Amino acid sequence: MRGRVIYAGRARGRTLVSRAPLSFFGGFDLETGVVTEKDHPLEGQSVAGRVLVFPTGTGSTVGSFALLRLVKSGVGPVALVMQSADTTVAVGAIIAEIPCVDQVELGAIDDGAMVEISDDEVSLGAE
Repeated sequence: MRGRVIYAGRARGRTLVSRAPLSFFGGFDLETGVVTEKDHPLEGQSVAGRVLVFPTGTGSTVGSFALLRLVKSGVGPVALVMQSADTTVAVGAIIAEIPCVDQVELGAIDDGAMVEISDDEVSLGAE
């Protein structure tokens, strides 16, 4: 499937899928990469090394720097696949230099699926 490139690059990994928006500032433990947002469907799960699939971001513009910190600390996602990239997440992906694609139909992507991102192409089942 194809999407719009927010930050071009290549990444491969297992998905961590959320059907709910995420806030990188206040929604994560920045030391561990674990989602801490109370009652969020991913609460308690780590994004480290995963391809994070979610509809859009929420929250403060500080979220861009929170995403950068997660990635630079080695506990962030390896790529982002979104339905609609908000400016906070888009800037975060760019400064963290991780592949980010939006305008992707998320319903076709299962949690734990192996995917490969190559610029605007999201390939499922990339074992």
